Order: sequence, then structure tokens, then C-alpha cells
Amino acid sequence: MTTEHDTIQHDTIQHDQHDTTADVRTTTSADGTTIAYEAYGTGPAVVTVGGAFCDRGALRELAQALGERGFTGVTYDRRGRGDSTDTSPYAVQREVEDLTAVVEAVTPGERAFAHGISSGGALVLEALAAGAPVERASVVEVPYRTPAFPPLPEDYIGTLERFEAAGDREGIMRYFHTQIVGMPEETLEPMKGTPFWDELMALTPTVRYDGLCLGGDDQRIPADRLATVTTPVLTIASSGTAMPWLHDAPAVVAEALPQGRTVELEGGFHEVPAAVLAPVLAEFYRG
Repeated sequence: MTTEHDTIQHDTIQHDQHDTTADVRTTTSADGTTIAYEAYGTGPAVVTVGGAFCDRGALRELAQALGERGFTGVTYDRRGRGDSTDTSPYAVQREVEDLTAVVEAVTPGERAFAHGISSGGALVLEALAAGAPVERASVVEVPYRTPAFPPLPEDYIGTLERFEAAGDREGIMRYFHTQIVGMPEETLEPMKGTPFWDELMALTPTVRYDGLCLGGDDQRIPADRLATVTTPVLTIASSGTAMPWLHDAPAVVAEALPQGRTVELEGGFHEVPAAVLAPVLAEFYRG
């Protein structure tokens, strides 16, 4: 029998998929940070943005599927992840600049499309509000804390900062997965000692970045900010997300957007397979 927590664990592990045969390219963001990316296919660019504990491998399959549908599917390492570098101090605006740099590297002078999952979707929405060159966008289950959500742990960002200052990466890993995702402590144990554990541990300093993309210690839906986004946005829920507060979040986000639409697709916990997602995105991007 597969429990929801089993699914969460599997989903987390799948977020770090490496392909040593991929053609890795780089671009330079406004503050000098090197951003590594991969591009598949030809046509209008679709830049995909992963969430917490995601490197570019997490959305490679989707980028490839979009590349087969007449687009240039792009997946990149957000700053501090994989082959991208990092520059202090962190600010969400720097990540907006990173996304813009990738768009400009792939399709110079042209607008593109963007797709984000979870907190990566929050980054996409922040980029739209900031005027990034994105014509249409889509997001999967951005976990803004609507009234239906469980409360965020008190002093969330400060707690992550204290773990970082102490060099306690395992503390970040456990805190995020137990207090934010809701996994029982014991479900983390089988991951220890595996290559996946080491890869995920390397990403722990960026967990704070995802929290800040969602609003820091106040992750309520930024309705006033979303109301300024005039870009068409498709918000997506997965049929396999059993937690009502997370599954229903896309509809709330769509309602806050002037040109928001929402749809439910067949998928697992907090994810929709590329084979299901790509044709829906292709149709939406083409208008």
C-alpha cells in the first residue's frame, strides 16, 4: 500500500535527476551570477522553473517534451543549485533577473513563456509582476498560505538562517520535510546514505530562497500584487494531491489574477507527468 507520505518521499527523490549527456549552457545574470541551463528543440522558448530541492534535472523531461511540440524547452539551475553559482546577499529580484537572463540567452529580444512548479511558480508570478519578458505563464500548485492552509511555523526564515549559520544542512532537510511538507521523521531515514540524500543536502541552502519567493514569514496569497499581473496565467492542480488546501490553491491564485485560468490534470502528489502536462501547456501557450 502506498501512503501519501511515501509519495512525497518519492517525489522529493525524483527532483534530482542528472543527465551527463545533456548540453549544458551558461548565461550571466545582472549581478554576475552564472546560470546553467539546457535547451531542447526549436521554436518559442518555454523556461521551466523548479521549486524547493529542484535542480535543472527536475523539469528536464518536461523541457524535452515541449521541445518535441514545436517549442524550445528550457530547464535551468536556479542560483546556488547544480552548476549555477550564487552571489550574496540574496534577493527575490536577483532570481527574477536570472530568469530574464535565461530568456534573453535563449531567444534574444523576444518574449517567451514560463512554467513553474510550487515555489518555482511563485518565482514565475513575481517575475510577471516585475515585468519580465514572458507572454504567457503556467504554474502548478503554488503553496501560498490561503486561509485553508495549516499555519506556517513561527519565525520560518529565521529558523532556516540559524541552521545555515550553524552549518546544519541536515537540520534544514529535516525541518523542511517535517514542518513544511508534513513527512513523519521516520520516513526520512531510508534516504540517508544514498546518493540522492547527498544531492539534496547540497541544495539545502536554497530552501530559504524558496521561502522568500513565497513571501518569507508571511506567505499569504499576495492578492494585491497578483492583481497587477496582466499576463495570461494557467494555474494547475494535480488530481493526486490529496491535501485539499494544496490541491485547491490553484483556483484561489487564478481568481486573484486578472487573466487567470485553472485546470485539474491527472497526476501524483504535487506533480503532473510531462506526458500529461506538455500538450496542455502547448495549447495554452499558443493561445
